[in-house]
Amino acid sequence: MPSNYRSFRKSVPWLILFLETVFIILFYFLFPHYNDFITNISYTDFQDVNIMVIFGFGFFLAFLKRYSFSSTGFNLLIIVLGVQCSILMEGLLFPKETKERDPKIITMAAVSMTAVAISSGAVLGKTNPLQLIVMTVVEIIIFHVSRWINKQFLQIQDNISMKHVHLFGAYFGLAVSSRFSEPSPRSEKNASTPKSYLLSMLGTLFLWVFWPSFNSVLADRDKTKAIYNTYFALAVSAVTAFTLSVLTTKDGKFRMTHVHSAALAGGVTVCYTAESIDYPWIAMILGLLASVITILGSFCLQRCLNPALKIHDASGVHFTFGLPGLLGAVAQVVLSVIKKWTISPSLGYMVMIYISDFCLTISVALITGFITVSPFGRWILNG
Repeated sequence: MPSNYRSFRKSVPWLILFLETVFIILFYFLFPHYNDFITNISYTDFQDVNIMVIFGFGFFLAFLKRYSFSSTGFNLLIIVLGVQCSILMEGLLFPKETKERDPKIITMAAVSMTAVAISSGAVLGKTNPLQLIVMTVVEIIIFHVSRWINKQFLQIQDNISMKHVHLFGAYFGLAVSSRFSEPSPRSEKNASTPKSYLLSMLGTLFLWVFWPSFNSVLADRDKTKAIYNTYFALAVSAVTAFTLSVLTTKDGKFRMTHVHSAALAGGVTVCYTAESIDYPWIAMILGLLASVITILGSFCLQRCLNPALKIHDASGVHFTFGLPGLLGAVAQVVLSVIKKWTISPSLGYMVMIYISDFCLTISVALITGFITVSPFGRWILNG
């Protein structure tokens, strides 16, 4: 699907105006008054998540010279559109929870935008604004439908299904990216500068600092434990990233491209188990494994798997978010088995549900991602 850039005057403003009109009408019918869905909100949690998705991912994706400023600007656009769409989908698919006035509804809507930010990284430099906006709306709708399926048929709690946001975003983005042509290695679209790398590393720092708060928002019970475990996992993954960077380079020097991705891997992996890990050394081991998988995965995927499958992963979302997220989902199953080995009579059923949960999420992300760039999907994306 080529990125044919059209005149903004002919497409993008009218699409944005149409979407905003639809959102306003739906808000009028679903949430006619604030009393229908608002209680006291923890502004600190909302602020931290908001900074993550807007500042963190906005700068994180600014490593390409040609798109360093546009990626930050368009990231804000798709976030503010997506949050509105996410709240509406919550009201449509989970009306009971919404009517009970969940105080975290806007915070969780911002959390769900992590999936879109990750997916946009996979197609960075290959989509025009029109395609990016349509992809955002489609992905948010499908992500909430996936959560609804998990809840209705697998009886998965809302906070657990929301933790699949990294997996869904990574594999939806990879599916969409697989149908785009890869720019030439010498193309200006693939070029970076020290300034663009610096902006991208600034995004990594924003994400690293606020990731404990992000995981604590998804915690259902022990937020303090979630913060501690996330920090320990992030700390070890950052240390491991620096270590492996020296060991895997020919000149024995640090490569900030390794730190850029692997420093965040621990936070992604421990997301599933942040509130249930009782010993800090377990979180630290998960952080170490996540960093190892990210750096080694970047070598294997970029040199072997991606060329074979004709995937151009512009920002490395597969080994930055996909593989660590998959490791976290597996770790959740393993730790649950260890903890409930002698007390749960239906342990096998529980394991099957957990495995089915993340497998279903990945399958839905891949299938709908491929449909989005199918001939029908391309007709929609291209207007």
